[in-house]
Amino acid sequence: MEPLKSYEVNETSPSKKETTTTTTTPQGPRSLKPTNAFVGASWMALLTGAVAYCIGLFNATMQLNEKGYYFTILLFGLFSVISVQKSVRDRLEGIPVTDIYYGISWFTTVASIVLLVIGLWNANLLLSEKGFFGMSFALSLFAAIAVQKNTRDLKSV
Repeated sequence: MEPLKSYEVNETSPSKKETTTTTTTPQGPRSLKPTNAFVGASWMALLTGAVAYCIGLFNATMQLNEKGYYFTILLFGLFSVISVQKSVRDRLEGIPVTDIYYGISWFTTVASIVLLVIGLWNANLLLSEKGFFGMSFALSLFAAIAVQKNTRDLKSV
């Protein structure tokens, strides 16, 4: 694989006596390899959030169908945010993404969050338990986005 060539463009504003230099590549902005620490922290956050959420479900005093609902919401949310991250990144890199897929990705992400909020609002759980599920869910979603970004960055470098 040949190294990326960079091009410098000097632009002088007619009203100012300043020259700005921009470095770019034919492929667009450079993608830097994420550090091992960031990759590890992202995976650790994802595992911490998802495992904590699942342990909370296992220990919760709710019926099995309720536990299944919350577990499905976690899986639905994780898939949705990964899909959003991928479609947003594809668009930024000039890879075609249909408007319907882009819209559905965002809709399902918002839907997973709304479904969790509605479920927790109506659940017979302590307020601390509701907060625990909400925070571990949010941690899992955020970490899934970071893991997907790192995975893509490592593949493109």
